[in-house]
Amino acid sequence: MPLTDRMDDNQQSKMKETHLERLLKDLGLEHLYQEKLTLSKILQIDEKTISDEPPQCNSDLPWYFLKKLMMVNVTARNVQLTSACESVSDPEGAEFDLDKLLVSLPSDNKLNPLDVITALFLCSDGFVQQELTLKMSMCQFAVPLLLPNCDTNQCTLMLWAMRDIVKKYRPSSLSESKGFIEDRLVVSELPMVSFVRLGECSWSKSEILNKLLSNSQQYHDTFVHRNMEGGDCPRQISNGLTEISWYLPCGNKNMDVFSEPVAVANLRGDITSFETQFSFLCQTSAAVFVFFDNLDSECKLLTNQHHKGQIFLVGNHQSGRLSLDALSRVAKKMNLTNSQILLRKQQTNDADFIKSLRGAVNNVVENSKMKMKIEQMADIAHELEIWVDEDCEKCQTAKRNADAITAKRNADAITAEIKDILKYKETQLPLQGETWKELTRLEKEEFRLRKVGTQNIEMYKSDLQKQKVKLRDKQNSYDMCDAMTCFISAISTPSTERCYFLKWMRLNLDNLSRQKLSDLREAYKNQKKSPENKEEIKEIDQQLSNSSLGIEHFFREMGQIYEASVSLPETDPSHQLLKHLPKLCAELLLDGLPVELVDGDASNIPLRWVTDVLSELNKLVSPHNKILVVTVLGVQSTGKSTLLNTMFGVQFAVSSGRCTRGAFMLLIKVNEDMKKELGCDFLMIIDTEGLKSPELSNLDDSYEHDNELATLVVGLSDITIINIAMENSTEMKDILQIVVHAFLRMKALGKKPKCQFVHQNVADVSAPEKNLRDRQLLLEQLNEMTQAAARMEKKEEYKNFTDVMEYNPDTGNMYIPGLWNGSPPMAPVNAGYSEAVYELKKNILQVLGNHETSANNIPEFTEWITSLWKSVKHEKFIFSFRNSLVADAYMKLCTEYNKWEWEFKKEMYSWTNTAETKISYFGRVRSEVSDIGQLLKKLKTEASSELFKWETKLLDKLEEYFMHPEGHVYLVEPYREEFANSAKSLRQEIESSVCNKLTAATDVRGDIRRMNEVDKMKMNHTKELVKKIQALIKDCHKKKVVMTDKKLDEEFDTMWDKMVDEQTFPKQETIDVMGSVFVYLMENLRQKGSHAMELLNQKRLQDCGKIPFKYLAEGFFNQTAHRVRQFYGIEDQVKALQKLAVCIITDCSQSVEEKVERKNNYHDNFIQEILHMIDQKLENSQDLKIRSDFEVSLKQHICADAAREFQKMHEDFIQVNDPYRCLCQNKEKFRANFKDEFHERDQCQKKAKEFTDDCLKPAVVKFVSKSLGSDIIDDMRGRFQFSTRMFFQYSVLLDLIRKDNFEDYLSYVNSYEQHVKKWILDEMLKLLTNESVSKFEDQHLRSSIQSINDAVNKAQAKEGGNLQKLIQDIRQELGESPVISEDSLGPFMILNNVDPKQFAQWLTECVKDMAEDLREEFKTTNIRTKLTSVDVKPQIELYKKLVGCGKQCPFCKAPCEAGAAEHKQHFTSFHQPKGLGGLKQGWKLVTDICISSCLCNAATNGEWRPYKEYRKIFSDWLIAPDESLHASDYWKYVLTKFNNKFAEEYKAEPAEIPDTWKEITKQQAEESLKKSFGVK
Repeated sequence: MPLTDRMDDNQQSKMKETHLERLLKDLGLEHLYQEKLTLSKILQIDEKTISDEPPQCNSDLPWYFLKKLMMVNVTARNVQLTSACESVSDPEGAEFDLDKLLVSLPSDNKLNPLDVITALFLCSDGFVQQELTLKMSMCQFAVPLLLPNCDTNQCTLMLWAMRDIVKKYRPSSLSESKGFIEDRLVVSELPMVSFVRLGECSWSKSEILNKLLSNSQQYHDTFVHRNMEGGDCPRQISNGLTEISWYLPCGNKNMDVFSEPVAVANLRGDITSFETQFSFLCQTSAAVFVFFDNLDSECKLLTNQHHKGQIFLVGNHQSGRLSLDALSRVAKKMNLTNSQILLRKQQTNDADFIKSLRGAVNNVVENSKMKMKIEQMADIAHELEIWVDEDCEKCQTAKRNADAITAKRNADAITAEIKDILKYKETQLPLQGETWKELTRLEKEEFRLRKVGTQNIEMYKSDLQKQKVKLRDKQNSYDMCDAMTCFISAISTPSTERCYFLKWMRLNLDNLSRQKLSDLREAYKNQKKSPENKEEIKEIDQQLSNSSLGIEHFFREMGQIYEASVSLPETDPSHQLLKHLPKLCAELLLDGLPVELVDGDASNIPLRWVTDVLSELNKLVSPHNKILVVTVLGVQSTGKSTLLNTMFGVQFAVSSGRCTRGAFMLLIKVNEDMKKELGCDFLMIIDTEGLKSPELSNLDDSYEHDNELATLVVGLSDITIINIAMENSTEMKDILQIVVHAFLRMKALGKKPKCQFVHQNVADVSAPEKNLRDRQLLLEQLNEMTQAAARMEKKEEYKNFTDVMEYNPDTGNMYIPGLWNGSPPMAPVNAGYSEAVYELKKNILQVLGNHETSANNIPEFTEWITSLWKSVKHEKFIFSFRNSLVADAYMKLCTEYNKWEWEFKKEMYSWTNTAETKISYFGRVRSEVSDIGQLLKKLKTEASSELFKWETKLLDKLEEYFMHPEGHVYLVEPYREEFANSAKSLRQEIESSVCNKLTAATDVRGDIRRMNEVDKMKMNHTKELVKKIQALIKDCHKKKVVMTDKKLDEEFDTMWDKMVDEQTFPKQETIDVMGSVFVYLMENLRQKGSHAMELLNQKRLQDCGKIPFKYLAEGFFNQTAHRVRQFYGIEDQVKALQKLAVCIITDCSQSVEEKVERKNNYHDNFIQEILHMIDQKLENSQDLKIRSDFEVSLKQHICADAAREFQKMHEDFIQVNDPYRCLCQNKEKFRANFKDEFHERDQCQKKAKEFTDDCLKPAVVKFVSKSLGSDIIDDMRGRFQFSTRMFFQYSVLLDLIRKDNFEDYLSYVNSYEQHVKKWILDEMLKLLTNESVSKFEDQHLRSSIQSINDAVNKAQAKEGGNLQKLIQDIRQELGESPVISEDSLGPFMILNNVDPKQFAQWLTECVKDMAEDLREEFKTTNIRTKLTSVDVKPQIELYKKLVGCGKQCPFCKAPCEAGAAEHKQHFTSFHQPKGLGGLKQGWKLVTDICISSCLCNAATNGEWRPYKEYRKIFSDWLIAPDESLHASDYWKYVLTKFNNKFAEEYKAEPAEIPDTWKEITKQQAEESLKKSFGVK
């Protein structure tokens, strides 16, 4: 059988595979041959990014090479498998074996590095090829010039791939002047010297080239050769590869190998197999050096070629195969001279040979006229049918688009360069020039108000806004220039073409700027020689600053075009036409393009543009939108961008010849295998301009500029790399102060900043040890800087750097050696640098992987940008920062805490009701204790235990809440203590309330002796009556006449009157409540001193409280001052105290009303509670000076009013419990029972109905009523307007503007508490329907009916007994749900001719009917009535929770919105113009908004103080300065609309309204309301 027949299909398949396919499959790259490898794939963060595991199989090799190369590691080409590199060790005791020593290790799996490189280039797209080429050139590796494809025998000129290589060098002509040339190598006219091989060669051509290009001090393997690791492995696909490298001089004769630049090409393989490549080299090279061992005398390949340069024959005579005759014949045919033939003679060593070879090359370089740009080689490639990578249609279209923008519009438009960059910017990019800078200045001034002087603040701000509108109008007046039209059109093309276009743009613009900057530097150098040319030097210096032009300028212009367009109405065509621009930029960000965050020229962020771009980015990637941010800060020109580029393999856009200006952000995708570990989908890398920039050092605000930038990027970062140089201690101190300042601010926000200090140019291996003292010094300086920054920010509690952030001097520092290994331009990147940066990268990713806080999503990151940037523009940052993320996190915390708090309260309400029931039952049912005092003590102990349990539960929930990183809880970390204190305070408040209630219930029930006597009296009366009725029944039966109902009534009335006359009904004594109240009031005021007692005795308590309270100042001086302040509309002490009095009176009246509604007897605790409430409220008003006359008159007024209410309540209670009244009240029931008993009727049905109606129904109604309040509160708390304090404020204000009624606004401003109390009730009545409340009632009704039925069944199951026994059993089984009143049972329990079983059956039916009746009643009773009858008043509870501490802004009286009861600082989202409260300047109402003005206030003791110093006086208020710019549009609208009415109300002239206020619409006012309160 033939061999082929015996092969299986798999073997046949392998036979068909080409060399290329087989190798690509081996390397795991076969799928990328068609799809192509992209930059985003290479740059993404995956497990291999931080893995130190060496390659284990061939498919690991390409990724290992890429990982190393992207970090510019010169060891990248060492691509051998671990197993292949490991030496084989002998087992112990093995004998010497010479044969074994001579056997080579198997090399089947070993690959030549050139094959790996060639495979990667073949499988990569143009952008990856360009990146690989650039990184290889930085490592001083040779790069592909002609890339072969061994399957098609076709090669490609890698022109595009080399486009990005820029080098600086100094030829001999510039060595004296110390000038240099900087250029792209593909456009540099350089001689090229090529090296090829003819036939087999015994020596390594590539190794000789490496020696040729290296000086004695610095050897480097530019080309892979056979004596390198893997270099001896047979090449599978890289034969035919032509590599190129460059030798570039540094201008030092002692170091330079060649004094002029030269390109060196190296063809891999025998030229007989690669004639096309050889022909190309012959036509493009100044000289071609042909290496050979043996030469064919015909040698047609050499003699028939068309050579533009010289041919050199390089023979190895040492090989013993060289034919001198053949050499002679070929030399003659080619007309070669002796100088063109180089022979390595027998006695010649490598050094001597290299010297002669170098001499020949040097001669060519210095004398050859044959110089060619690589760009020009494309024409020769086309002639030879060599493909050119730039020839693809997308690349060429993009090139044409880019050339159209960067060229002048004239006859030779495509080729002509821009002559004047500054003029080009002015004509083609006009929006970002002086107009944008002026807009920036106005925007900052609008925040800072530094130049306001004595002007009216709101008028000044209005003028600034008008100027901004004019500048935007000016921007909109420009037609879009041709360049920007082309630019936007080009970036709107599909992704690949767009990327080509942007790369062409960058190449063209960098070439242009480089040339202009080179000319200007030369001019600057010439002018500097003459010191008198100061003006010329200054002008050139300015031109140097203005001569930068990069693609960032075009994107900046695009941003300004967009920002200007969105200032137009939405219906404007321009607005609609440009809406797509942010999406274009977002797509580019997703493609890996750096996007400008901070405009470095204007030092500003175009916020609308940046936020809309990020918003579009979020749409593109959602829901995978979590990001972590890495930024770098440090001194200018210390290699920050290089550090980031090396670390992440990226390239930040930097204008040629200048350092980074502003800040750029770049997105890197995180692979699926790392998403869980890092907790994010992308890394955002932010590169910043250097701090302490020389360009800005002369400006007055340079420190401020640096501070702003540092605060912004530190605030945005999850980790910040601080790039410092230990050698410059002065500069380092300045940088550290700026950085520490930024960290301090973040700490105050609750953010947990992380940083990594990087010390560059530290090469010694012992650096960590040697720098131990330096690290200690650094920590000392950081502590010093922390104290300095803390003093500036008024946060002196921070003494050490470790107080601000977690920092360990041993782990928080990284030492990185210098970038270059030797002297540029021929120095490769230092391997130590790459390795150290790799360690830094691993460390950073490890820190980011510790999920202490959750990653921000893109909208949250956007919010941080917006809020941080607005905040850093204010002088006072730390006390004012509050963005929507902080507000949102605070809101979530408040919502959760409110839920826990209400659970606590509800549980304690229920517990207290049960405890009060036990007290009221004491003495009437069996009890575990015999004394009511013991019962009270027992209940108080239980209450304390229950309170402790709930307090612990609440604190545990709070602790657990802060343990979870979700919801940005770290942002509200500063409030944790406040909420913990609030929980403790709540426990104390409830404990006090519960104890008071229990004590009062005990005292009421227990004047036990008196109450028992009354109960005993009632019982005796009932027993006596029963006897009389039973005797009367007997008498009536004995009578011989027919006893009609009329006669029975007469007999009963006679018996009743006689019995009543016989009984004794002692009169119930009432107490003098007014007298008792006075005693407690006197006791309370005695602590206030003799003057207070004197004032108390001046007026009888009985005469107080009869007319509304009005406080009048004591003394002539105080009264005069009050009248003067009234004239100016300034709220003085008298007015403020009157407001406080109204508030306290309202609260106390409410408390009295609650007690009266309970219909209990009076207890002294009641007045003590009222006095305690007054004292507390006065104590909380420390910003007001409480005078004795005010306190005494207020307490007299409240106590007298309360005493009258309590007196009536007491008398009503006495009357209700009067034995005679109770007896008479049930007369008719006794009469009916008498008649039934006389006629011996069956009373089962009647008694069941009677028991249901008189005993069960009231008990059920009371039970439902007791539970209903809590249900309604639960329902209301779930509603948006009642969920949190801030949403409540928002809802109240929204309701005001929707009604837009002046009286409502006036009520809100001047009677806030009364207004919101009414609003809460009205809103509840709106939200609650009979249907929704009936649902709760029905729920409790069903529960009660179930309890009753269960109780009846259980009682019935008990054997024996009569009806009385059955009823007692039912009552005992029911317990507290519901509670049957003792008094209602009295008439029912006598004269019952009832069978208990039949009664129970009828009772079940009656209960069923009762349930239906109650359902109907509940449905028809209106909500307002229900709210007044419930035990727990929802409107009162909601008011207490939502109004909070009741403090108002000391300037404009806006209410505090802090969520925790025990908060240390008050804040509000919504300040208002002071004119709304009646403040006047002269006769006019003022428009000033508190937070941007100076004012005279009662609390400042009459002194004028600037707003900036408000915390010296109002230290407990936190006022955010940015709120007045836009948030107060709501109140600006209100004052503008009702200006005349407010003036009339306050007897003043209308305020002078700024023009910009008049433009605010109702819709804008509502929007400002939403934004201020964070309502989505």
